[in-house]
This record gives sequence, C-alpha cells and structure tokens, in this order.
Amino acid sequence: MASKQRILLVEDEDHLLEAIKLNLELEGYKVSTAQDGKKALKIFKEERFNLIILDVMLPEIDGFQVAETIRLENSEVPIMFLTAKNTSEDRVMGLKKGADDYLVKPFNLEELILRVGILVKRGLKGDDLKELNSYKIGDKTIYFNSFELKNDDGTITPLTKKETMLLKLLIERRNEAVSREQILETVWNYDVYPSTRTIDNFILTFRKYFEPDQKNPTYFHSIRGVGYKFTDNSQ
Repeated sequence: MASKQRILLVEDEDHLLEAIKLNLELEGYKVSTAQDGKKALKIFKEERFNLIILDVMLPEIDGFQVAETIRLENSEVPIMFLTAKNTSEDRVMGLKKGADDYLVKPFNLEELILRVGILVKRGLKGDDLKELNSYKIGDKTIYFNSFELKNDDGTITPLTKKETMLLKLLIERRNEAVSREQILETVWNYDVYPSTRTIDNFILTFRKYFEPDQKNPTYFHSIRGVGYKFTDNSQ
C-alpha cells in the first residue's frame, strides 16, 4: 500500500473519473479531482501533489495547456497524460509540454496503477536528490554545480554542461531505463535532435570516467529500443 501520497486527477468523463479515483484510493493514495482545466489549475495552486493525471481533451483549458502552466510553476511534479490521441505528434507534444508519461485510452487499470506507482516513487526520489550537489560513483565524485569530476587522489576532470545534465538525469532515475524522448526534453530541450549515436557517445564517455571494465559496464547501460540506464545499488 502506498503511503498517503496526493494525486490530482483531471478527467471530464464521470464514469472514468470515478473508476480511476476508486482504484487509486484502494491503493492508498489521496485523490483530488477536477473535470475541467480551469478548476484543475485552481486546485493545483491551492494544494501540493505528488502526481498529476491529466486528460488531454478537457473543457475550459485543454490538458496540454494545463501541463504547460503547471510546468511554469513546478518543474518537478510528475505529469501523466490520459488520452484517446495516439499519434506520434501527440506524444511529442505531450512530452514537450512537460509530461513524464502518456497512457492511451482505452487502458488497463492495472497498468495505470503500476505506472502511477513508478511516477510517484520517481517524484519522491527527485525530492530526495533536489538538494544533492554531488554524487559519488566508485572512487570519483560528481559536483553538479561546478561541472567537475573529482578523483579520490584529488585530480579534477572538467565536465561539459550536457555531460553534467545527462549524468544528473540518469542518477535521479537510477536503476530505471530513461527513454531518448525524456533525455531530449531534459538535456537538449528539443533545440537539437541528437542521434542515438550522439547519446551513445556520452554513455561511452561516462564508461571511460567510471567503469573499471568498459566492455562489461557496471553503471552505465544502453537499453536497446528503450534508452539508457544508470545502475547503482550502493546508494
């Protein structure tokens, strides 16, 4: 059972709203609801939430605009879109507006609950790491604010801004696969579309920095067809 984590559920279909709310409450979540975008933003400003679940097609203000407004105020809270729209353009739009996940209707309630659990856990992990200015991997420490990698012997390797941002993203999501889309949004901000090879080269660089055996990596992994993962069970 989840502890009383708070979820804002925004859905204009009565029966679907009640079904999702009931199932989330059975899992131990505290659920606030809204059936239009305007009310959703009002509730969001009045309370603190661990997850926002948003329908895209909403009265007053659509889900994309709601997500965009929320992101202007809060870059951390996870957002999941529920939508009947399933084109790649819609998915990219959702990610651009700040979504962390995108579930297409009709969906399986069990899958929804599983995804909710992952997002809430990720959000809590993000809270833990928000004030973290450094992170140790093996005999090296990353300093995120100064873009430096310091060895135990005192030598320092400078890091680029992109290297630091990608390391921070993978570390915040440690032990989870991170998709290329999420890397694009967070690190490249969609200004440039790096190829898979470009991101692979960053991972290869990280292996040179941190892996005792680069051919058999312990920390940095490429997940075929998905993205990339940083594994660290010592933290």
